[in-house]
Amino acid sequence: MAVWLVGLLMMARPATGQVAASPTAPVRFGILPLGGAFESRNDWEPLLADLSRALGRPVAVLSVTSYEALERAIERDEVDMAFLSGKMALDTVTQRRMTVVAQVTRHDGLPGYRATLLTRKDGAPTSLKEVLDDPGRWRLARGESRSVSGFIVPQLQLFLPNHIAMETRFRSEVVGTHQATALAVANGDADVATNNTADFERFTQQFPAEAQRLHAVWQSDLIPHAQIVVRRAYPPEFQRKVQAFLVNYGKAKGPAGDGERATLKSLHDLAGFVAADNTSLLPAAKLAYQLALQNALTAQWVNEAARQARLLRIENGYAEQVGALRGAAP
Repeated sequence: MAVWLVGLLMMARPATGQVAASPTAPVRFGILPLGGAFESRNDWEPLLADLSRALGRPVAVLSVTSYEALERAIERDEVDMAFLSGKMALDTVTQRRMTVVAQVTRHDGLPGYRATLLTRKDGAPTSLKEVLDDPGRWRLARGESRSVSGFIVPQLQLFLPNHIAMETRFRSEVVGTHQATALAVANGDADVATNNTADFERFTQQFPAEAQRLHAVWQSDLIPHAQIVVRRAYPPEFQRKVQAFLVNYGKAKGPAGDGERATLKSLHDLAGFVAADNTSLLPAAKLAYQLALQNALTAQWVNEAARQARLLRIENGYAEQVGALRGAAP
């Protein structure tokens, strides 16, 4: 079976309720834009070709240039499976009728990665203190608002506790992928960039000269690894088949297993996948709740009643999310 490369224009497909009824229709796989869209597509193509053979049906790849583009495709029911992190995976499960089947693992053995703040080694700002003391002096390169390590965690764990809103307090900002933000600082187009440890390892391999110009002045707590989600319209046996393929991928001995392990290593240095369900998104739900709470506590309110009403909505919304994640595990 071939992997169909689709890009931004998607083929026509039946409505969600009809997806599972067509066993020969392509399974449409959406990919987070960790580098460029073309690069991400090429990285995933070998694994998805193997998945296509395992399922006995085509797998079509949707590789996009932004979180927003992928979110729109998911909203339009143009994605059946996806590789997503934190906030986007949480939204697809709680709002878009998808379910978690697996979570990635990396060779370092850590249960997650860390958000970072990058600056140039040979220029200002030279320290985190300089960034926090006068953010209006610096040009910021950051991830999209849906990016866990590019926006949510730095905002929550670093900037808001220091009374800095990333979107408004810096001299200027550019928004892009982790690769783009690192390049912006390395090339002198920005002074500070959000990034993460996993993507910066990959950046170091692809852009060694540029990486040598950068260093991290801050790291976050551990962030859980990304998930693979599948549309719930697919029957349980299909979901189990996808999960079994992912969990066993790269585990076999001999040449076949060696080839799969090489594919995983080239794919963001992954070690493989572990079985997971929707409860693996509880840390992401907590991060989103904490960020909403921080924003509410630091915002300007017309009166205390309005503030308390907002806080109550946040608490209730979080409780509903946790209940949904615990109750909707496949």
